[in-house]
Amino acid sequence: MDLAKQHIPGKRSRVDKYALTWRLPIIVWQTLFFIGPLLFLIAMSFFLVKNYRMVETFDLASWERMLTRNFFWSSYFYTFGMAALATVVATVLAFPASYALAFKVSENVRRWAVFFLIVPFFTSYLVRTFSWYVILAESGIVNSMLGYVGLGPYTMLNTAFGTMVGFMTLVIPLLVILQTLSLSQIDRNLIEAAHNLGCGRIRTVFAVIVPLAKIGLVVGALFCFILSFGDFISPYYLGGSSPPTLSILIIDTTKSGQQWPRAAVVAICMMTTLFVIAFSAIWFAYRKPKS
Repeated sequence: MDLAKQHIPGKRSRVDKYALTWRLPIIVWQTLFFIGPLLFLIAMSFFLVKNYRMVETFDLASWERMLTRNFFWSSYFYTFGMAALATVVATVLAFPASYALAFKVSENVRRWAVFFLIVPFFTSYLVRTFSWYVILAESGIVNSMLGYVGLGPYTMLNTAFGTMVGFMTLVIPLLVILQTLSLSQIDRNLIEAAHNLGCGRIRTVFAVIVPLAKIGLVVGALFCFILSFGDFISPYYLGGSSPPTLSILIIDTTKSGQQWPRAAVVAICMMTTLFVIAFSAIWFAYRKPKS
């Protein structure tokens, strides 16, 4: 018995070393390309810029400069609000398509649909964004069609609407894929049981399907918020960068006297917000209901 007890710890140690060997590449990768740059970003936020050159020191001037200015908070709340709105709109628009792919079509059709949803990612997001210029311009396709019924022209570029269209271009294909994968895993017997107990289709969706697919729906919404919150292309090219989002504010700050420490403050605030939102969303997704 003693020999057996002494042998087990040694075996576990060998297994742990074996597992650590395979985990080592991702640990090194995260250290070099995430933790390292993040620590440097935090340190740089305490530097000072003198004569267009950064000076290594520990000073809170950049933090005080950014966090006490109205333009920063205006940009922050605008960015947060647009990302939250994009998340709600994209989730609502994507759910009917995901529901149809999960429950109303054959598995073969679902595979092809998922494939075509992946196809847009074969091209650059910047190229897809610029294509909206032809559609949303005052002399573009949408205004031309509205002109036939006596409406327009409407200004859609360089507006919050244009920014939202760009966000939808970015997130809806991914959101439909994630929702479809989550909904397709639901046990059909539970849906049939709900119908047998007198639940209508709409009530079944909200009382059975949505709770069962909560994790996938929340994770999809989380990805949507993260991508929208940090996006630079849509607010800049379709939204006209006015009012500026935080990503645009970073660019403007670096162009204004090479103020990289102030830009680092904005970036850290963005990352902190995303960490809080991500951990809160994951907690909500995996939280077990109270019995």
